[in-house]
Amino acid sequence: MSTAPEANPRDGDFELITLRNGARAVRHLGHGEVMHPSVGPWQEALRLYVEQARLADRLRQPGPPLVIHDVGLGAATNAVAALTCARSLGAEQRRLLEVVSFEVDLAPLRLALADAEGFPFLQPFRDAAEALMRDGVWEAEGFRWRLLLGDAVPHLDGALPVADLVYFDPFSPASNPDMWTEAVLARVRRHCREDGEGTLLLTYSAATPTRVTLLLAGFFVGAGVSTGTKGETTVGASRRESLEAPLGERWLERWKRSSSRAPHGGQLTPDIEARVLAHLQWR
Repeated sequence: MSTAPEANPRDGDFELITLRNGARAVRHLGHGEVMHPSVGPWQEALRLYVEQARLADRLRQPGPPLVIHDVGLGAATNAVAALTCARSLGAEQRRLLEVVSFEVDLAPLRLALADAEGFPFLQPFRDAAEALMRDGVWEAEGFRWRLLLGDAVPHLDGALPVADLVYFDPFSPASNPDMWTEAVLARVRRHCREDGEGTLLLTYSAATPTRVTLLLAGFFVGAGVSTGTKGETTVGASRRESLEAPLGERWLERWKRSSSRAPHGGQLTPDIEARVLAHLQWR
């Protein structure tokens, strides 16, 4: 007698699924969006948020704690990728790594931790993740990981350590529009470093409205690395010199002809257009 296949494990609004390449991932049951849908969670996290940021090189340099604002903890893939990078350095790590994770729902992390075979990269930090969910903080030699649970805006309006890196990884503007507005990104920008190399914000979205919104929020903006099916991602920076591939006149001319010129959550008004054209990015 045949039996129906077991349903994907679920927790609240989320379920675990298997991607075509065999990687496990988390999907939202409401809007159907998958976290890290292209090459799988781990490869995307390493490529986009660790290697592109030259995190290992940064941690080899003596200095104050290196702070990451992890906006959208999800299944903790990006945060654990950073922690794994630091731990792999051993004695070469010369500064503390502090990760501040923002999240409204811990169900994705619970699901991922329960699937050790599907998310093996989380297992070395299982105790850390469980302490984070239970106590809101986990600390060890060379590491500090904090959780800010709930709506991100009140936390962004409060006191935070200045960020060296921002992992901006909420659900997409179509599924989570409130997190991609100029108002939210301007709050993120206020916690960015102005001295030294400044701060880099890394995100998977290369959409024109995303880049316009980042410009309006006070970032300089450049093209980021490819991740699987995405030809480009986006990098925001508090200092233009920190961008390897800053947007230039060619992008600006395409924007002028684009049908998607408005920022996320807003209309293209004469004032908005004037602000984009007057941005220091183009000088």
